[in-house]
Amino acid sequence: QGRLVESGGGLVQAGGSLRLSCATSRRIFSINAMGWYRQAPRKQRELVAVITSGGSTNYAETVKDRCTLPREHAPNTMYLQMTSLKPADTSVYYCNRRTAYGTDYWGPGTQVTVSS
Repeated sequence: QGRLVESGGGLVQAGGSLRLSCATSRRIFSINAMGWYRQAPRKQRELVAVITSGGSTNYAETVKDRCTLPREHAPNTMYLQMTSLKPADTSVYYCNRRTAYGTDYWGPGTQVTVSS
């Protein structure tokens, strides 16, 4: 039933890099924005990066110099490139699609753990 599936998470040392992927199993229409969010234990889910249908991007202050949304989209797939990872980046990362009607689609998440 899920439409989004994340992959690419794992254990990485501080200073390392990861590339997360989000594949769409079924087409989602009228997408207004696509993005990545994360949630650490006992914390609220927070925005990491988002790109709108118009091409505008927004990054969280804590990651904006270390994360990008690569433009080389494979069909139905988006990516999040993260570099210079810190232990504070340890979270479950979720892929999101928001439609023009305000509907949010989420993947099940992928765990990223950064060791010091």
